Amino acid sequence: MAALEAAPVQLGTTEAQLDNDQGEARIGSNFDERGPDSSAISSFDHISPWALDIGGSLIKLVYFSREDNCSENDAMKRIAKKEGEVSNCSKNYRVLDGKLYFAKFETSKINECLDFIQSKQLHRSGCRFQEAPVNNNTIVKATGGGAYKFADLFKEKLGVSLDKEDEMDCLVAGANFLLKAVPHEAFTYMDGQKEFVQINPNDLFPYLLVNIGSGVSMIKVDGDGKYERVSGTCVGGGTFWGLGRLLTNCKSFDELLELSHRGNNRVIDMLVGDIFGGMDYAKIGLSATAIASSFGKAISENKELEDYRPEDVGRSLLRLISNNIGQIAYLNALLFGFKRIFFGGFFIRGHEDAMDTISVAVQFWSKGEAKAMFLSHEGFLGALGAFKSFEKHGLGNLMAHHLVEHSSMALPHVELNTLC
Repeated sequence: MAALEAAPVQLGTTEAQLDNDQGEARIGSNFDERGPDSSAISSFDHISPWALDIGGSLIKLVYFSREDNCSENDAMKRIAKKEGEVSNCSKNYRVLDGKLYFAKFETSKINECLDFIQSKQLHRSGCRFQEAPVNNNTIVKATGGGAYKFADLFKEKLGVSLDKEDEMDCLVAGANFLLKAVPHEAFTYMDGQKEFVQINPNDLFPYLLVNIGSGVSMIKVDGDGKYERVSGTCVGGGTFWGLGRLLTNCKSFDELLELSHRGNNRVIDMLVGDIFGGMDYAKIGLSATAIASSFGKAISENKELEDYRPEDVGRSLLRLISNNIGQIAYLNALLFGFKRIFFGGFFIRGHEDAMDTISVAVQFWSKGEAKAMFLSHEGFLGALGAFKSFEKHGLGNLMAHHLVEHSSMALPHVELNTLC
């Protein structure tokens, strides 16, 4: 799979299915150059930090690129035009104007990721810490199990050291950042209707974060840096992909998702109506179209795998995984009394059927009291959290204080104006 590079922070590119009406968000933040951590960074003017989330199935890359053709004064004026804060800026502050970009790769094809990094010269633009040896001073933030598994490979091929950040810390930091800083980040999806949800940053917590990667983690988030992994399941994106490859011979995750979109799960799934002669089981609230048993019709039909269309198999598998995740997520939210459930991770990637199935599951089990909410930048939470950890070394607080939303006919993107 080739890298899918987003336009300037148009997180998720085609996978995230972002609508053009989201516009663009410009994010700025303050960092006092005189702070205690600033001395740790050399060649700060040329920094283009990047970060990785290396999972079991996918590698997610986030990198920052400065807009060299934009002067510091121009950037300051752009921010000040909306915020009127130039007079509050110390002369010791300067502006790093630029954009975030995103890309993904299959972990099994990690060399494609390495080639991409080299093509963008990113391995020459990591953070360089003064205390590091001259021949070993390029440090890149990374999270996920692959940060340990492939550390030697990155060192050998690119000459960079992976500075490992805790995976759960990064997931939560990335989610909190997006929900606080990016307008139209959260949305609901049901019956083909996508509705953005306005999030009040002062009333964000607590919430349940359901991260669907190869497996699924369910995290109770009580505040910045305050969280607990309360549950999870091994039936996640890796299950969908693995079983899908065996059952349909699809060669990639995206191919499997596209295949499932064209399928009809009712050909294979046993529905309530199949058991009750086409009728609802109204007494317990089950409609005739509710799935009674995933793949249940394969028991009674005298058919082999090749007798079923791969599209129908893929659709049934997608419904199986999504229903299971939606139900477990709601039960955890019920346990802690949460009404707010955010779903992230690259399993969803804006896929309508997955979102709709999860939403229906949450609505059904909660009797309409809870709603599933999805994130526009769903797949990059860990990578964003790792990127944000550059704050520890003086890149500045990336949490937005200057947030300006523009309408645009182009694809949505986010620009960072970092005041330093």
